[in-house]
Amino acid sequence: MPPAGWCLLWLGLLLASVCTSLESAASGNSTTAPLNVLLIIVDDLRPSLGCYGDKLVRSPNIDQLASHSLLFQNAFAQQAVCAPSRVSFLTGRRPDTTRLYDFNSYWRVHAGNFSTIPQHFKENGYVTMSVGKVFHPGISSNYSDDSPFSWSVPPYHPSSEKYENTKTCRGPDGKLHANLLCPVDVADVPEGTLPDKQSTEQAIRLLEKMKTSARPFFLAVGYHKPHIPFRYPKEFQKLYPLENITLAPDPQVPAGLPPVAYNPWMDIRQREDVQALNLSVPYGPIPADFQRKIRQSYFASVSYLDTQVGHLLSALDDLQLANSTIIAFVSDHGWALGEHGEWAKYSNFDVATRVPLMFYVPGRTAPLLEAGEKLFPYIDPFDSIVELMEPGQQVTDLVELLSLFPTLAGLAGLHVPPRCPVPSFRVAQCREGQSLVKYFRFQDLDEDQYLPGNPRESIAYSQYPRPADSPQWNSDKPSLKDIKVMGYSIRTIDYRYTVWVGFNPREFLANFSDVHAGELYFVDSDPLQDHNMYNDSRGRDLLQSLMP
Repeated sequence: MPPAGWCLLWLGLLLASVCTSLESAASGNSTTAPLNVLLIIVDDLRPSLGCYGDKLVRSPNIDQLASHSLLFQNAFAQQAVCAPSRVSFLTGRRPDTTRLYDFNSYWRVHAGNFSTIPQHFKENGYVTMSVGKVFHPGISSNYSDDSPFSWSVPPYHPSSEKYENTKTCRGPDGKLHANLLCPVDVADVPEGTLPDKQSTEQAIRLLEKMKTSARPFFLAVGYHKPHIPFRYPKEFQKLYPLENITLAPDPQVPAGLPPVAYNPWMDIRQREDVQALNLSVPYGPIPADFQRKIRQSYFASVSYLDTQVGHLLSALDDLQLANSTIIAFVSDHGWALGEHGEWAKYSNFDVATRVPLMFYVPGRTAPLLEAGEKLFPYIDPFDSIVELMEPGQQVTDLVELLSLFPTLAGLAGLHVPPRCPVPSFRVAQCREGQSLVKYFRFQDLDEDQYLPGNPRESIAYSQYPRPADSPQWNSDKPSLKDIKVMGYSIRTIDYRYTVWVGFNPREFLANFSDVHAGELYFVDSDPLQDHNMYNDSRGRDLLQSLMP
């Protein structure tokens, strides 16, 4: 199949830089004082939330935030794995620019000295602080969470983090195991606490300190759950009785799925309780009863996460900071729960790339509070009657996480980095994503909660590397030197088109003349992306129409 369709649409994204930008007029705050920023980053959270229409998951505190926010229904990560995604959206550059497709390099050394979101705020007078997992730890953030460039004070990591992958899960045999499913009695775990609890407590302490500061703050809080292992307070299991848990609507591997597109979920297989199932590699499948238990624990982890977000936002309220603080809530990527016979991330499907994204802007997405009013009172997900809150304004256009950098800068009234030239390796500060500030101009709209736009003009790009054309032990997380194939994926309102092409890891070059496989899903008739039409006549007609 010709690569011209991909190239044409990629060119279209670049040409969008000539369009009139609206972000320069982004400020317009109700006061002259700069707004603070609270950036909440969640690990492996797909849009399984009440505010995204999930009827099962209890997420009342995040739903409450959404009711006062501008919510993006179709936001997509640029690579569905932790380090590459976080470096991408925190620098505003695509993985092909950061040259990080794995966990094993620091972009400032191996790609370019690119500025980050917190660095931009720091250089504009903000006190910047990091709590929990913001950058991925390790080589990819120089073993320092990109300090001192990004942060005014040393980043905080919870002390109990070191126990996440150790044997702290009590099994039916009464012994401790390193399991995938790990509901715990918090009083019995090391230090008597969990990482996300500690992160919430530290974030609240920092908010208390900053309340009296003369300088604005940028506080990034990174939560671990629902990342595996599913280690969460066991009482949250009660919210999801197994008899209420269904399997994924499409739990079989699609017949037309190219082997290169499949991720064999090797990290899950390494857990002791999964090893005991003696599953075949690479396709499994996992027994249906255990699939339900995985889904149960994922949802329970989401509700546990929701309580931590609730305590954090309630503290922001109590400290009377809600009128002066922008809140952005985002995940680094999604997570498959059995769809296509897959688990975890590591693919280009919507379940792996689509993420929750919302912004609360005081005085814009919600009225400013009067004295004594509260916007974010804590809501207990265990309350028998939890009123489902409708989201505030919503956007259905497709957007990318790359947009986080220019959008936060614009909403805070800071200089918005210019569009990146091609190439941009020697440009310290520019951005490859569009600003979303234009969507915040809705004061004069009627009561329709969906903002007008032209979704057919919006495109989201993702990519994923593979070491071979068939699933193998390192297909999920290949090291740079082992990458042989790159899957470039275009998501439009009508379809998802992915082309798997040869890739040279030494030169960081994709060869679009060397097509290994292709995928094409028409999402109107096939929203779950189960029927690959790449070699079908309808698919060929579409791809032919994209050629210049």
